[in-house]
Amino acid sequence: MAELKFEDLLGTGAHFGHVTRKWNPKFAPYILMEKNGVHIIDLEQTLKAIDTASKFLNKVVNKNGEVLFVGTKKQARDIVQQEADRCGMFYIVERWLGGTLTNFSTIKKSIKRLKMLEKEGSNLYDNLTKKETQMLNRERVKLSDQHRGIKDMRRLPEAVILVDAQYEEIAIQEATRLEIPVIAIVDSNTDPTKVAYPIPANDDSIRSIQLILSSMADAIIDAKGGVPEEKLSDAESKVEETVEVAPVEEVKAEKTEEKVEETKEEVVEEAVVETPEVTEEVSDNVDEEVEASEEEE
Repeated sequence: MAELKFEDLLGTGAHFGHVTRKWNPKFAPYILMEKNGVHIIDLEQTLKAIDTASKFLNKVVNKNGEVLFVGTKKQARDIVQQEADRCGMFYIVERWLGGTLTNFSTIKKSIKRLKMLEKEGSNLYDNLTKKETQMLNRERVKLSDQHRGIKDMRRLPEAVILVDAQYEEIAIQEATRLEIPVIAIVDSNTDPTKVAYPIPANDDSIRSIQLILSSMADAIIDAKGGVPEEKLSDAESKVEETVEVAPVEEVKAEKTEEKVEETKEEVVEEAVVETPEVTEEVSDNVDEEVEASEEEE
């Protein structure tokens, strides 16, 4: 996993908080200064929080634990889904359904219903009218949108990663009730004490969300035993070999084309040289036949 640097966070604008009038007093330990009516977040503490959260994720994954990524706000949806897929974990990017954790048994029944609707050759669609089939298709699409990221989740996760702890208040309450540790990006308008592993940063910047979630996904991949560096170097060397071999093959192809063109030119020249001799022989034969006919007359 590439180690995050102070400059990386600074370049993404992770240090910008909310305006001072919207701040949460419990966020004071993470505020570095105030500038132009905006709180500036201390990125040194952000780096420490990311490192602590990465170590915790490493322990969870080493015990075969599962992690749930949650990001239902518009800026985070695509990033959450991408990073969760990359590390092979579950995610929720649509509306958080009340009871997703605390009433997981009902959610599992809903997922079972979805799988039955998606099953090819299901008996559900037999002897149904067109309207009833359309109703089942609408139900399938709705359930698919709601559960697409947790369709294969058979048990509760051992950790939850959130974007914007203020926006995902219900998810935090459910996780806290079930004593599931929560890692969350918290901004200056949020109470950082309500999550186990707060990461103080700008939760509205797409680039800062991408950087932090990418580091979390990298920590999970490393704990799973991601692609070794030796394999990567071998793959790179193979790519270089193919790049070096390609020009040699192009040169060979050019040479063969030149040889074909030379042989074509030789054949054409021989044909041009041979055709006058043939025409001269034919004309001589014609002249001899004419003279013979004149003598007979």
